[in-house]
Amino acid sequence: MRFKNTIITGTGSYIPTEVVTNPDFAGTQFYDTDSKAFDISHEEISEKFQAITGIAERRYVTSDLNASDIAALAAEKAIAEAGIDPEELDQIIVAHDFGDIPKGTIQTDTLPSLSARVKNLLKINNPKCVAYDLIFGCPGWIQGVIHADSFIKNGIAKKCLVIATETLSRVVDIHDRDSMIYSDGSGAAVLELAEEDAPRGILSFSTESYTKEEAYYLFLGKSYITDADPKIRYIKMHGRKIYEFALKYVPGVVKESIEKANLDIHDIKKIFIHQANEKMDQEIVKRLFRLYGIREMPKDIMPMSIHKLGNNSVATVPTLYDLVRKERFGDHDLEPGDNIVFASVGAGMNINSIAYRY
Repeated sequence: MRFKNTIITGTGSYIPTEVVTNPDFAGTQFYDTDSKAFDISHEEISEKFQAITGIAERRYVTSDLNASDIAALAAEKAIAEAGIDPEELDQIIVAHDFGDIPKGTIQTDTLPSLSARVKNLLKINNPKCVAYDLIFGCPGWIQGVIHADSFIKNGIAKKCLVIATETLSRVVDIHDRDSMIYSDGSGAAVLELAEEDAPRGILSFSTESYTKEEAYYLFLGKSYITDADPKIRYIKMHGRKIYEFALKYVPGVVKESIEKANLDIHDIKKIFIHQANEKMDQEIVKRLFRLYGIREMPKDIMPMSIHKLGNNSVATVPTLYDLVRKERFGDHDLEPGDNIVFASVGAGMNINSIAYRY
């Protein structure tokens, strides 16, 4: 029996060069939602922030780069590793939330789409290579991979490029403590059809969207300073609600993707989860294991890049995966035949998970 497998044949990432540490925020006055200045020291704010999120530093792009630029840089690496001619690509799917935001502005630019810009930057002439953007919150890259898998397994495409890119540093309110969470970056992957004797690559997926009460847990709002212009809006979130939502729903979605692949939690070597908040991610995975009656999760099952790279939204999962599979991330590694999971949660509110055999 032959299996039509969707496999990742190449990955790439762009990690910005500007390193911003927590002490770099010391000169910024933070305000609460009532526009009242916090009367505690930056040292105390930073200490509590790092204890919860795990973030010690993050990366920002230089002023000459936009989201589409770093998307193309990550894509070039993925294409080179896959060893394909870019003209052979059937789909270019670019996941993001804010488009290009030129340095010094707060206005997003999606005309033309980022995918069109990336295709232009890659100098692809083939009109049959369809490029489109995907807006799905932080789970956007995983959802793009699900799209690519569907195209490939239904005979619509043979080669797809899925990119995640974001420059969140340009949509943050510097007077909001949450601005310390966000960062910039891009990750990409080439997915191809492989007809093989055994199942490999994408084994299954699960996706859910909650919008009745949860749609505006992440939103655009005015700055927290008193005289802020209400017409200028920045990324805002209801952190506690997001935390509680993620713990309640994400473990079940991940478990469902594992079960759809006819696997057990003991079969999973690594879980690549969206780097949103270290404490939250750890609790999500702990609760996943508890669904299987296991009280303690393995210490090495969940690679974490958030300490150094922060939360760059759609780009966290593909960047982390790229680093691990290329042996540039501590003691974490992958071997052929390893079963792994990609999982994310974010604005929408959306959740998704993929079971993948390396």
